[in-house]
Amino acid sequence: MDIETTVKQYKATTAVREALSSVRIVLMAGISGAGKDTIKRHALQTGVFRPIISHTTRLPRMNNGVEEQDGYDYHFVDQTTAAVMVEREEFVEAKYVHGTIYGTSVAEVIGSGDDRIALTDVDVQGVAEYVALSDAIVPIFVVPPSYEIWIDRLSRRYASAQEFSLEWPKRRESAISELSEALRVSYYHFLVNDTLDNSIRAVVDIAQYPTKPRAKDTSARLVAQELLDSIRVNTGTH
Repeated sequence: MDIETTVKQYKATTAVREALSSVRIVLMAGISGAGKDTIKRHALQTGVFRPIISHTTRLPRMNNGVEEQDGYDYHFVDQTTAAVMVEREEFVEAKYVHGTIYGTSVAEVIGSGDDRIALTDVDVQGVAEYVALSDAIVPIFVVPPSYEIWIDRLSRRYASAQEFSLEWPKRRESAISELSEALRVSYYHFLVNDTLDNSIRAVVDIAQYPTKPRAKDTSARLVAQELLDSIRVNTGTH
């Protein structure tokens, strides 16, 4: 069996499920431009969390003029190493995308005795995969305060209004899909990213007390629904 087929058929073992149940894992999801990457980066500086760093067989890339670092952005490994890890069932999940293997190792998630809470960002499909494996998963879905603020934040990522307009149909479709899925299920804590400080405090609170009732979850879910409704009716960028 070739490596592509092997990776695509990869499923976490019972041992992996048991390992996951022994640690608390916070997964941050959200539409592009909601601010989850910024929140995650600052939350990791609080000392409450440790990062989950995935493995990949692709080469390091340049991000904002800085080359990705091994052990910080990803664990960069060759195809043979990744294939051996797949065969030994060392991954929680693994994917094969355009000739590249991506995966999150069990060892990385467990943390080798590190008692900080594991934290990473994934898409809604990834969250669903983790939730199916462990009850210890704490998913957080980040949304901007409003459609107008979201458009403003998202547009700032592009060099020009024309460039943003070209990308808008893809961003709009993705946002509709992700919001629809997040609102469909019941396991998310919704977080409205109004200010960075408030968002970091909320992530810490949710992570440390995931079963505590939070009135803000209900109001944030309403914000997410209003955002979805606005995106659906606005086919343009304004």
